[in-house]
Amino acid sequence: MDTRTPSTPASRGRVADLDDFRITSAVEIAALLRQMHDEHALVTLSAPGGASYTTVLLTIDPQRHTVTLSAEEGDARIQALLDSNEVSAVAYLDSIKVEFDMDGLVLVHGTQGSTLHASLPTVAYRFQRRAAFRVQPLASSTPLARLVHPARPDAPLVLRVLDVSLHGVALLLPADAPLVAAGSRIQAVDLELDEETQLSCDLIVHHVTALGTQGPAHRLGCELAGIDPRDRTLALYVNQTQKRRLATLGSIKG
Repeated sequence: MDTRTPSTPASRGRVADLDDFRITSAVEIAALLRQMHDEHALVTLSAPGGASYTTVLLTIDPQRHTVTLSAEEGDARIQALLDSNEVSAVAYLDSIKVEFDMDGLVLVHGTQGSTLHASLPTVAYRFQRRAAFRVQPLASSTPLARLVHPARPDAPLVLRVLDVSLHGVALLLPADAPLVAAGSRIQAVDLELDEETQLSCDLIVHHVTALGTQGPAHRLGCELAGIDPRDRTLALYVNQTQKRRLATLGSIKG
């Protein structure tokens, strides 16, 4: 069994305390991975030399003890990870940071595109994240972002909001929509989070992640810009959504 400690800088210096965060149960690890998959959580792969690549989980196969992640054809960052013998993965689930090693990482070329394959982790670390919550909208609401494509002024878009934090949002870009390049600034975006929460802002696209291998939709990870820091509208929405979600989970467990 792999008992290495996490290799990222945030984990160093805490070796004596890691037993409190270590998960070795195959059932618990599989549940975390399924949640990451179902929520389209961003997974950041990194190596000690500084190589880094952000992706999402595509499949989890407990029988073959493998996981599959999306990969962009010809990305030099992927090759840098493959050249390293130590790759770690980090993902966030609401206020929880999940970290594990990516053993046996390989790039597989298929007829429908390339994917990254690795061994199913046998050890994971689950840390409480004390930074701003990232929340998924409640099932009772359908938050939307209304915007104009930054490279196609003639292409207005209405995109579903996947999750929200105090600093950013993730949007679902359908497969039939023109791709938005990372680094783009989208101006005059109208966010409609619920009946009480609407705001206008700019979005800076930091991550564009494929969610499939055939005609894929994409997840746009965006930073919020142009919002008055004194405006508490978004903070109220994040806090209330988190409280309602926890209350719902509590009633289900009860």
